[in-house]
Amino acid sequence: MSTEPLRKLSPSGETPPQPRQRTGTLPSKIIRPRFVPDEFFGHQPTPSAELPDPAPLVENLTRCVIEVLAGARDLEQIARWVTDDVYRHLLKRTVLSARARRAKGQPITRPSFTMGSIRLGEPRDGAVEAVVIVRGRARTRAVAVRLEGLDKRWRATAINVL
Repeated sequence: MSTEPLRKLSPSGETPPQPRQRTGTLPSKIIRPRFVPDEFFGHQPTPSAELPDPAPLVENLTRCVIEVLAGARDLEQIARWVTDDVYRHLLKRTVLSARARRAKGQPITRPSFTMGSIRLGEPRDGAVEAVVIVRGRARTRAVAVRLEGLDKRWRATAINVL
């Protein structure tokens, strides 16, 4: 048996070209590349051809976001359709909106609005960017939504209410 030391992975995480097995070594002594769990268990991108039409989701998600910010809907109801970053962003906006309503002494009311035009664009395969015009009593707003195909369904990776 050889007395040369086993090779180690570099600190930068680079993997050797192929695992080497020396003659006479035990299978447990083979040097393997480092296991990266996100490659296997993270969100897997999905092409647009395998996803449903995004227009209904954009419209419903916009309606829900406006109601969440008004305090008429619970944020948990749209949690499965948004990424963690979007959820945290909306949670922060919801807390600020609730604080402003309390400071003014306004009760929570269901917002009355109509959905205007919806513009969809596809910057790359598996991603859709949309702008929805929302007309309320006091003002008109634009809601920008970015959907990405992750794990065979659309998920909102960015939502901004302007």
